[in-house]
Amino acid sequence: MVAMPPAGYAGTESEAPVTPSGESAEGLIGIDEVQRALNRSRASVYRYTNTDPRNLNPPFNPRKLNPEYRSDQKDPLMFHPNEVARFARDVLRIKEVTVEVLNSPYSATQQLLSTILDELREIRDLLASSGVEPAADLSARLSASERKRSAA
Repeated sequence: MVAMPPAGYAGTESEAPVTPSGESAEGLIGIDEVQRALNRSRASVYRYTNTDPRNLNPPFNPRKLNPEYRSDQKDPLMFHPNEVARFARDVLRIKEVTVEVLNSPYSATQQLLSTILDELREIRDLLASSGVEPAADLSARLSASERKRSAA
């Protein structure tokens, strides 16, 4: 995801709406992407960012670039693309702002998880074809096995 002025931006006075092209829960961007999107130095991006050493998640500041919620001081700063677009439009006065959502490349972790999911589906199909009904609620099986242990 990148929020950036269009190619050939010359500072025209016509306002263009922010155009989200697909939303994603994990569609956050880091400092490097913000730096490229705003065409500013890394130091400038950090100066623009709404951070406070005494407060991990400071309140919204319309004059700053507001990062997403962090649970730890060591978590990297991540930004929603619409927030980057808002900041570029309202604070930096970039008139035309476009928000693009790019899919992340298929990683080795995603491939491994997909393989595990396929194997689990095969196991479930084998159990179903052998007449054993797969348990939808494992807590019932756990309590039954605990009762057997306590009786023994």
